[in-house]
Amino acid sequence: MRAAFAAIAAVLLSGCGAKPLRVCADPNNLPFSNQAGQGLENRLAERIARDLGRPLEYVWWAQRRGFMRNTIGKGTCDIWPGVAAGLESVATTRPYYRASYVFVTRRADRLGGLTLDDPRLRHLKLGVQLVGDDGSNTPPAHALSRRGITGNVRGYMLYGDYRRPNPPAAIVDAVAAREIDAGLVWGPLAAYFAARSKVPLRTEAVTPWLDDQQWPMAFDISVGVRRDDPALLVAINRILAKDHDAVARLLTQYGLEPS
Repeated sequence: MRAAFAAIAAVLLSGCGAKPLRVCADPNNLPFSNQAGQGLENRLAERIARDLGRPLEYVWWAQRRGFMRNTIGKGTCDIWPGVAAGLESVATTRPYYRASYVFVTRRADRLGGLTLDDPRLRHLKLGVQLVGDDGSNTPPAHALSRRGITGNVRGYMLYGDYRRPNPPAAIVDAVAAREIDAGLVWGPLAAYFAARSKVPLRTEAVTPWLDDQQWPMAFDISVGVRRDDPALLVAINRILAKDHDAVARLLTQYGLEPS
């Protein structure tokens, strides 16, 4: 019996010396991550760490300008889930889902079928996510500006008011509150908060998906990995392939479709 207990203890302790998997994450950014571990990227990171046999450790940083530079760029974390595939600053895994910007409207208003070239956009109160005032803005913001649709557009900072929970959700809340008629919102954010809205909301992909041959509205999403750790990139790609069905089930819980 003593030998059996010793064997069990050896198994349990075998991973104690494993190097932690350090994950870059925002502590207040549902549906992606939060400090309570409720986000999609929290749960994906847990799965990856478990499959690697490494303890999970977070490097918390508000996901706003300077996030990458101050986290994975400095080597303080190993992975950054939820980045666009092919992002130049990091190595990226195979995509695990694809998402697009969407129109968010109130179902009662019957505004289905909106596109970037829909004449209704010139008369509706629109909301669009903004990054800043230096030209580095979201694709829908550029698309509306290119069409001269600016006077009826209200901007909602992508980072939001960090003093409140889930700050980027403000644009979805604005649709529900009738402050705007339609919001052009990053799809995963819209899906999560529209599903929880007391006011029934509709979400539809923004089309065309590529505007003016330079502003994509849809992106493949991957895990970002430090470029100096190719072995980790290979290992996570294997996990995403092996656990494809489990990851797909996780994505559906957040209103997303797997790649």
